Amino acid sequence: MTTLTVNGKPHVVQAAPDTPLLYVLRNELALNGPKYGCGLSQCGACTVHIDGRAVRSCSTPVSAVKGPVTTVEGLGSPERPHPVQAAFIATQAAQCGYCTSGMVMTTAALLKATPKPTDAQIKAALDGNLCRCGTHMRILAAVRKAAGVQA
Repeated sequence: MTTLTVNGKPHVVQAAPDTPLLYVLRNELALNGPKYGCGLSQCGACTVHIDGRAVRSCSTPVSAVKGPVTTVEGLGSPERPHPVQAAFIATQAAQCGYCTSGMVMTTAALLKATPKPTDAQIKAALDGNLCRCGTHMRILAAVRKAAGVQA
């Protein structure tokens, strides 16, 4: 058994130490924001924050989690969305939406570290997040909106 703090609440989980955090979040805690995309840390659909850093939960064993975990569900709420979530909604930066959780979590970590990023910094930060629908320009617009920067 392991105790994790997820979205501000402690949870005792039954998973084996080598179980990927993603499986614990989805299967034990019923948090379906982080998605299984590739299982290899290459697509970003499973991105969560651990101690404020963007981390790929598909390849992070639960035993390696040493800080609080935040998923997209804990970033904001429907009533009070995080500024990044609000910007993604306002710019309609999702088509199928599968990648959106990872994009939002990566963007929130970027803006925490770099509040007014350049386009090059935004593109570099999101380089490892894949969107197969082609909403890249809307995603870029959403990040700019959340950061309050112009193109």
